[in-house]
Amino acid sequence: MINQNKVKAIVISGYGINCENEMAQACKLAGADVVDIAHLSDVLHGDVSIKDYNFINLPGGFLDGDNLGAAQMCAHRIKMSKILSTGEKLIDQFIDVIKNNGIILGICNGFQLLVKLGLLPGFDGKYTERTVSLTQNDSGRFEDRWVYCRINAKSNCIFTRNMDYIELPIRHGEGKFVTLNEQILKRLEDENLIVLRYANKETGMESMVYPENPNGSTNSIAGICDPTGRIMGLMPHPEAFWSGVNHPNWTRKENYSGEGMGLIFFRNAIDFLRGKQ
Repeated sequence: MINQNKVKAIVISGYGINCENEMAQACKLAGADVVDIAHLSDVLHGDVSIKDYNFINLPGGFLDGDNLGAAQMCAHRIKMSKILSTGEKLIDQFIDVIKNNGIILGICNGFQLLVKLGLLPGFDGKYTERTVSLTQNDSGRFEDRWVYCRINAKSNCIFTRNMDYIELPIRHGEGKFVTLNEQILKRLEDENLIVLRYANKETGMESMVYPENPNGSTNSIAGICDPTGRIMGLMPHPEAFWSGVNHPNWTRKENYSGEGMGLIFFRNAIDFLRGKQ
């Protein structure tokens, strides 16, 4: 087990992922001690072990071209593949990181991967049981726009502490959050595992109206966490708003100078690993 006061972040790349550099830069700006980008093939060959890190980042992109559904093929690859040098299943490395108080952040395609692996929502520590998914947008097309999200203050998610709302970009074709049944949805609600909801910017209230809710997501769900609060997935892209100039209105509003709001997710993560939360 690595020193939890030293933040070692790994950003997974390959097989269609295309946001690894943005995510790595966010980790660096937030103050991680080590930030490595590793191709998933290097992990599978045993050249890199994710067990050597305490902050696992799963970026956005188009894993395997979204064939069979977004991140579906990669989820099977991780569940079924064994590390060539050790014979250990790759999924067991992820679970080892979780058991050792590490944290995992999945954004967009990374969120799709987390739910299809079963790492989210991870009820009762069952991290390979799939109970939720992300499917095609109600609009029937790829959505690329900025959205306003309300953050659940009752959630114990470590990534969103001291936050109440945020504006972030989304860019996805399969972002509609769905659950296996009503019981799963109720449990997410009751246990405050729903972290972000699409909302109306003027009222701050959750919204099912397009384009405020860009994909028709059930109960306006934009992101969830597991019961520990250490695994989080969301469709909006905080790593794409680590600088104020990333916002389309940055030349018109004074509050967009300096850091972008998305960097808070990464600062919270690093503070948690250093024992500051």
